[in-house]
Formats: sequence, structure tokens, C-alpha cells
Amino acid sequence: MLGLRTTAARILVAAFVGTYALIATTGGPPGSLWYELTAWFIVSVAAIALIVVRGDPLPMLFTVALTASGVVAMNVILLAVHPPVSGLQLWPLSAVTAIYTYMCVRGRTTWAWIGMLAVLASYVLWAQRTGMGYVTGLQLSVINFAPLVTATFFGWTIRPAAQNIFALRRQTTVRAEAEAADAAVLDERDHRLTQLDELTRPLLERMAGYGSLTDDDRTAAGLLEAHLRDTLRAPTLTTPAISRAANRARSRGVEVVMLDDHGLDDVPADLRDQLLDRVLDTLAAADSGTVTIRVLPPRRQAVLTIVHRTPDTLSRLEFRVDGELIRRDSPIRATPHPEVFWHD
Repeated sequence: MLGLRTTAARILVAAFVGTYALIATTGGPPGSLWYELTAWFIVSVAAIALIVVRGDPLPMLFTVALTASGVVAMNVILLAVHPPVSGLQLWPLSAVTAIYTYMCVRGRTTWAWIGMLAVLASYVLWAQRTGMGYVTGLQLSVINFAPLVTATFFGWTIRPAAQNIFALRRQTTVRAEAEAADAAVLDERDHRLTQLDELTRPLLERMAGYGSLTDDDRTAAGLLEAHLRDTLRAPTLTTPAISRAANRARSRGVEVVMLDDHGLDDVPADLRDQLLDRVLDTLAAADSGTVTIRVLPPRRQAVLTIVHRTPDTLSRLEFRVDGELIRRDSPIRATPHPEVFWHD
């Protein structure tokens, strides 16, 4: 939310990690390098998690981990630092303040305050234990409340407005998708009407001019009716090449039936072309009978079946989505019934 996964946010986190790496390796007391590096690693992972972890608000598991990270990093440094101290030796206090501030931005204000209070309690107890006193420890650390108060105000006021903005944006996107879908339907309808006009108008005008139907007109009308039926029942199979092959087969007296149950809708174009070539071969070879071509539903072992039935034979081919023939039934020739003669 609010650009925490943008390039600018990544640059900001990289600067955060680099800055505190420099402070951790140069500002600590003698003999504290491993403590410094441990604390730096903890706050760096926490900062990266703030922009990497998805979800708004932050998922609870990561929320608890980020809350604990500040307390652990602060106490690791307090184990190695003793008065008198310089301002940079207690650097985790400012680092964890930044982490808790952005936890408010990610919708976890209460947990950020829990972590901040635990860090300040650790600081005050450390000050008392080392002889600085509770009051001094509180005076040195209470200033870190200011950024958290600002972030809390942000979380209570700006976040709801931002959520409304994002909700409106999502609604706009959904509306745009719906309008695009409606436009696609209208475009498809217009395309179908134009195609229907181009196919039927010449024949209808010719029929109107003759006043009566000739045999050629009846044949042309039958072929056109079959083609229009194919475009409705088997849109995947009505490519220009297959439509021409089907018309030629029907002109030879072959009955062609094509059905499409959408098993090829999501198949890559090269594999689909291989299967359509099988259809072309069958239509080109057929000279009688009925050819039934069916695209099966998705997630079937076979995606295309071709059945060629003649008065004397029946053959069946089944193809997988990769074009491989998985079943081939040899033509079966019907056996004529023997004649039976009855004698008185």
C-alpha cells in the first residue's frame, strides 16, 4: 500500500541498510563488532520485510516478528555498550523507531507501540543498571515517540482515505473490464452480421432475381446452411481451409458434422494447427458416407475424434493434444446377412 513496493521504496531501504552498516562497523566500542553486526542484520531484515511482505495490514506472523526485532536488536547493543556513550553507539534506537513508524503505515499501529514501549523500557532499565538513572534514560529516549505519534495520526486518518481511493480504483478497473467485454461482444456480433451479409446476400439476390430455385441454387443454399451451422457449433474448426475442404466434401455427397466442446481453446497455435491438418486430410480423402469431427472437452486424454461412417465401413481416429494418434480403429466392413430359403 501507498507505494511501499516501488523503486523509490527499495532505494530508501537500501540507503537505510547501508547507513546503519556504516554506523555499526565504525561507531561501536572496542570488542563489540559482532554485537553491532548482529543488531544491524536484525534491523536490515526487518526493513526489507516491510516492503517485501504482501498484505494490508501486515500478516500477523510478520507483525510479531517485526515487533520483536526492534526489542532484540536494542538489547543486543545494550549488552555491549556501557557509559559514557556517544550518540551513535545506541543507533538501534533510531533504527527501530523507523521500523515501527512504517509498521503504522502498514496498518499495525498497536503492535508498533508495543514494540516501542518495550524498547524504551529496555533502554530505561539499562540506564538505571549502568548508574545513569531512570530519568536520564527516559530523557534520552522519549524523543523517539515523536515519529511514532505522527505515524499513528497517519494510520488513523490517511489510511482509511487511501483505502477508499484504492477501492475506487479497483471499481474503475472492474468497470473498464466489463465495458471492454461488452464492446468485444458487440464487435463479435457486428462481425457475425457482416459475415452473414457477405455470405447470404449474393445467394438471396440471385434467388430473388430468378423467381424460382434451380438445382444449383438449392445446392449452394445447402452448402451455405451447413457452413453457417459449422460456424455456430464448431468455431474452432471453421478455418478458411477446413471450410473449403468441408464444402468440397459435401459437394461430393459426404455428410460432414462438426462439433466443438472447446478442448482446443487454450492449446498453443502450433499444436492446434497439427490437429486441424488431420481434419483437412480426412475431409480431402472422404468421398461418401458421414464424417463426424468432434473437439472434446478440456482435460480429456483425447482432444479430437474423427469418425468416418459409410454404409459398409466404420473407422474412428482419436488424437491427443500434441497431435499423436492414440486410437485407430480399422475400418469394419459390415457382413451381409445370409439369405434363408424356406421350403414347404
